[in-house]
Amino acid sequence: MARYLDVHPVDPQPRAIAQAVAVLREGGLIAYPTDSGYALGAMVGNQAGKDRIREIRRLDDRHHYTLICRDFAQLGQLVHVDNSVFRAVKASTPGPYTFILPATHEVPRRLQHPRKRTVGVRIPDHPVVRALLAELGEPLLSSTLILPGGAEPMTDGWQVKEALDHLVEVVIDSGECGTEPTTVVDFSSGVAEVVRVGSGDPSRFE
Repeated sequence: MARYLDVHPVDPQPRAIAQAVAVLREGGLIAYPTDSGYALGAMVGNQAGKDRIREIRRLDDRHHYTLICRDFAQLGQLVHVDNSVFRAVKASTPGPYTFILPATHEVPRRLQHPRKRTVGVRIPDHPVVRALLAELGEPLLSSTLILPGGAEPMTDGWQVKEALDHLVEVVIDSGECGTEPTTVVDFSSGVAEVVRVGSGDPSRFE
């Protein structure tokens, strides 16, 4: 049964955040709110966690997992960002965007797209996520919590608890969160290609 943590949406309680991070470090899987709905999160080195995310969402091998970053400096360690892309990404973070970029050697091969050697990265604008990342001290492997057959991410903590009670170790609830998934922008060719329109304004990449 998943542990349910009721967390303040603006000033997250350090004790609750520490409990969630302890579960991550022990190899657990968490469901947590972001500025674009709920997401599933595990440690980057947690192969079993990645497999569990894939099973819950029934993803194929071509799915781009996302590395959630605390800041732009952390993001820059994971992906190659040239000058033209740098300006566009920097101006859009933090926010509801996921960027697909060529991965650096810091990213395990198993997290990269098998053919393109790319990975998704983002810097969310949500106090709970920022608190998690600050406590964790490293990026978080993540995937938007869209259940099989669904079109939108889950947004209600209790519904997440009911749906995933025996599939995750922790559900963090901080009240209302974003209701649309991120806008996904693929910069792997050096030119912006909007591959999913979500809550982020895609026109800034035209």
